[in-house]
Amino acid sequence: MDGHQEHADQADTLRSLSDRMGEAPQMNAGNNKTARVLSVTSGKGGVGKTAVVSNVAVALGRMGKRVLIIDADLGLANIDVVFGLAPRYNLNHFFSGQQSLESILVDGPPGVQILPAGSGVQQFTRLEASHKMRFLDDLENLPGDYDVVLIDTEAGISENVTYFNQAAQDILVVTTPEPTAITDAYALMKLLSSQYHEKRFNLIVNSVRHSDEALDVYRKLTMVSNRYLDISIDFMGGIPFDRKMYESVRRQKVMVEMYPGHKVSVAFEKLATTLIADQHRNEPKGSLQFFWKRLLSLGSGT
Repeated sequence: MDGHQEHADQADTLRSLSDRMGEAPQMNAGNNKTARVLSVTSGKGGVGKTAVVSNVAVALGRMGKRVLIIDADLGLANIDVVFGLAPRYNLNHFFSGQQSLESILVDGPPGVQILPAGSGVQQFTRLEASHKMRFLDDLENLPGDYDVVLIDTEAGISENVTYFNQAAQDILVVTTPEPTAITDAYALMKLLSSQYHEKRFNLIVNSVRHSDEALDVYRKLTMVSNRYLDISIDFMGGIPFDRKMYESVRRQKVMVEMYPGHKVSVAFEKLATTLIADQHRNEPKGSLQFFWKRLLSLGSGT
């Protein structure tokens, strides 16, 4: 199939699904409840993105929030490993047509549910239009009353990464003080800004030795972006470096569960509080309904 035919087929599918949504705009997921949809992303692997997702999710669950984690790293998933889960099915089974989203949904810690992804399968590292449409259909009908949806993207600038970042209400970029991590974080924001018109980002600096180090990373990225990009970056804080993080990963427990009251756990809890308190967005992003329609519009040229 040539590129023009593929685009035409995708556009027809999008229009058809748009018509169906217009007929039934209310959706089961969230019961039209306003939810916060956040992508957690990074330009470089190994910066602790999944640790941010898992710890923030548990912290939110302890605050009485209902959280859905979508593991969008479809080739090298590890959210289930972090929580010590062994799900029978994952998103690979969904995209291959073997299971529904509801059948692969698993319970994590209190208040947290997870859509786990598969690992070691390259087939779905670039989703086709048909996969995205089926994903959208099932997400609409997913039972739940979520306050927050956290999308754990893969690292880098693949098509799947840009897809899920565009769909989210807010983009949380995770980096570390390492020069390569800072450079790759900037490259990701540059791509999303120049090619996908994303203008607002949130920055989380992981593995910092002291608070000034996190602020220094923020200043560097802000200075460069102010000069070369038309974007704004909000500083969400830093997560201290501590070797206990390695122990928590080894024991398949998140820090906020394993070491409550520890400085790292307190930092994650503070981040969780900031994320749910910071809802002063002017953009029409903020409900699950908008999230699904946002997914629908991607690639349709509308």
